[in-house]
Amino acid sequence: MLGLLINEMEQKELEYLIKRELEEILMDIEDSRIDKNVKEAMRKRYKTLFQLLRRLASEKECLKYIPKRVQI
Repeated sequence: MLGLLINEMEQKELEYLIKRELEEILMDIEDSRIDKNVKEAMRKRYKTLFQLLRRLASEKECLKYIPKRVQI
């Protein structure tokens, strides 16, 4: 287990970056031109990033990014 000591401004910045990346992944997963294997890797990355977001953001914020069964 690792620890991370950050201030509030850094927390907000990390939260923002993770949210933007999650949104990008969601858009790309819907793109029919992207290969199935690439999409699977994107799903794994989404899962990892979502776990990070859960540690930084409020429950209300996290609810917006809960993956849908059909999509992720």
